[in-house]
Amino acid sequence: MDDVKLSVIFITYNHEKYVEKAIRSVCEQITDFSFEVVVGEDCSTDSTREILERIRDEYPDKVRLLFRDKNLGRPTLNVYETTMSCKGEYLAYLEGDDYWTDPNKLQKQVDFLDEHREYIACTHGCVMVGEDSGEIREPETLLIGAMYDWSGKFTYEDYKYSGKWPGHYATVVSRNIYKNEKFDYTILYKAHDFVDDALILLFLLIQGDIFRMDDVMSAWRYVKKPGGSNWNSLSMSRNLIKDDCYLSQTMTKWLKNYMEISEYGINRAKRDFETALKMYLKSPNKENKKFLLDMYDYNIKEIVCEGKKTTLLGYSLKCIFEKLFHTKGIGIKT
Repeated sequence: MDDVKLSVIFITYNHEKYVEKAIRSVCEQITDFSFEVVVGEDCSTDSTREILERIRDEYPDKVRLLFRDKNLGRPTLNVYETTMSCKGEYLAYLEGDDYWTDPNKLQKQVDFLDEHREYIACTHGCVMVGEDSGEIREPETLLIGAMYDWSGKFTYEDYKYSGKWPGHYATVVSRNIYKNEKFDYTILYKAHDFVDDALILLFLLIQGDIFRMDDVMSAWRYVKKPGGSNWNSLSMSRNLIKDDCYLSQTMTKWLKNYMEISEYGINRAKRDFETALKMYLKSPNKENKKFLLDMYDYNIKEIVCEGKKTTLLGYSLKCIFEKLFHTKGIGIKT
């Protein structure tokens, strides 16, 4: 597997119920090029490993198993280490509970990128399915999937302003940007313990545009239930507003090393501080105070005010009065 055109980053943990369907949907891809399946298995406690070993024995020239000696504690670190082990010119992504529905998916996407050097990646449509692989038709859940509704060219500006993403994780095929070592990609696991797709898309879009095909070629298994081990279930017990603000802050810090922060970035930093301020005023506990201070110390002092003299009380009062009077620049010194 030294001369591979494409590497599939296959991430799995405790997926015994789904992993065989997922990895077979990869191994059974029909291509005129060689590809490898690099499996990052994060020390599962169920029979996931045994299933993977059996599939590896069926496809010894395709499947490469990376079994962790102990659970890494951060799924994003598993993604990073698996990615760094990939040899291919192109990369594709899949988690052990999702699966591909078109055996020509990889061929179609690689053909497109070979022919369109102006794009750094391409994605496609996907269908949302439940635990039993039945298609989800509930309107409220489908609204979540609507964040991926796009057709054609998707740019960095679209990423910032549209409220959309160019494609679900399992739909992405990209050029292997990690070989160029242009950026410090360790932020992929440092920014968040579970969320990696936001960073992957950021890495790609600051280096090129993404094309979103209309073909539906994968299934996104959307499960959200108490006690579940997948991200959507675990997120039920987390404060996603805080998570999002901290993730945005970390991404801004990373971007600031390589480019000037845009007006959008400045406004986003201010909005996240205002979110923290509102949360603290509503419930002034120790945890919310820390959140407010964290958003102030970087978002306001370093991004909005760019090192100019300011105080937490002064800036907070300014924000409050701006909201009260629906105006800006009311002359309060910060």
